[in-house]
Amino acid sequence: MPHSLPSSPKSTPRDGRNGITKFTNCRILKGDKLVNEDLWVNSVTGKIIRSQAAFYDDFIVPDEIINLGGRILSPGLIECQLNGAFGFNFSTLLEPAVYAKKVKELNKQMVKTGVTSYVPTITSQRSELYQRALPHLGPSGYFQVAEDGAESLGAHCEGPFLSPTKNGVHNVDVLRVAESFEDLEDCYGVSNLNTEGSFRPMPIKMITAAPERGQMTKLIPELTSRGIIYSIGHSEATYEEASTAVAAGATMITHLFNAMRPLHHRNPGIFGVLGLAESLPRPYFGIIADGEHLHPTTIKIAFNAHPDGFILVTDSMHLVGLPDGAYQWTNGESASHIVKKGNKLILEGTDRIAGSSITLIECVSNFLNWSGAGIPQALKAVTSTPAAMLGLQGVKGCLDDGADADMVVLSEGHNANGVELLVDEVWKFGTKVFSRS
Repeated sequence: MPHSLPSSPKSTPRDGRNGITKFTNCRILKGDKLVNEDLWVNSVTGKIIRSQAAFYDDFIVPDEIINLGGRILSPGLIECQLNGAFGFNFSTLLEPAVYAKKVKELNKQMVKTGVTSYVPTITSQRSELYQRALPHLGPSGYFQVAEDGAESLGAHCEGPFLSPTKNGVHNVDVLRVAESFEDLEDCYGVSNLNTEGSFRPMPIKMITAAPERGQMTKLIPELTSRGIIYSIGHSEATYEEASTAVAAGATMITHLFNAMRPLHHRNPGIFGVLGLAESLPRPYFGIIADGEHLHPTTIKIAFNAHPDGFILVTDSMHLVGLPDGAYQWTNGESASHIVKKGNKLILEGTDRIAGSSITLIECVSNFLNWSGAGIPQALKAVTSTPAAMLGLQGVKGCLDDGADADMVVLSEGHNANGVELLVDEVWKFGTKVFSRS
């Protein structure tokens, strides 16, 4: 779809410049530590390069040396559940050119929050909306145009194959049951579930569905064989049903504890598959640390159960960056209103939480203050762990040689709640695209 193409091809530096920047006097996130090291990036290739090879073997002198004054240099943040932001919701039916324009505008705003890559999420909607919107939401970083801002890593379809008793704010009138893979194709569109005959990556990266509904668990292997992540969510699944889904290939849990059967001492439900004694691979899981969806102690319990699977997400709606008030939202067959008061969002006329309006870096700061975890552990939950969940190890979420040069410069502040991480600069493919100063 031509409307969704990046704005311009990647440019090459002129006047004898090589596009290489060296960062020095910085604390680099590497594994579970902040390490005092220099970092070299190349804006021509968009990659991180080996500094010793560049300097000693190839005798390269960087165009620019940046002294970060001891601040943190982290991989760019990865958001795995974003419904919208800055006035635009992905679950909106618009003309193709208008929709593509809105996505581009959102990308340029999102990168200012430290998010360099994200998974755009569409909630439970009519088939027409999926089939018109999804082509705009597939992976968008293959041209490496830094100025376009945050890139999509592929779309997340959160529905409509959900449990009607764990629907949250999703409209039950559009929920469906899948008995065959053709039911998925009928809903999302054949081309959005297939890469054959297209030069572009497949739009869908992840699907959230209730495994106990219809034949969904039996369809998991077909989804994963196509490179689509199956996430358990909005589900009444018992521990046994969730375990069967994991055995079939489910590798993610959507906003753990929210919109699912609660933990019970005789049936731990979906949470039980995170147990260390399980013979199955333990899935990754999303946690919304906004102070509304989960109690801080619940978040600590989840983290301690499986720290290597812990991923912070916002579940943010289009009200991010907007003032308090009531805002329209396409909710399946009808239009609803979401009421914003601070970071709290409520579906009008109910007491149901309707996503959040928090930023990902705010979630990181909240987790730091609630959990007692260190900064490296908190940053892993929005960098290397989501990258691993998405199958992008070594490309995103790290500062290793050859990885995409997506980075965020962070300073440490304090507020009434404790430690606060602040986004000072954002770099995309080795080019600075935002500076707070």
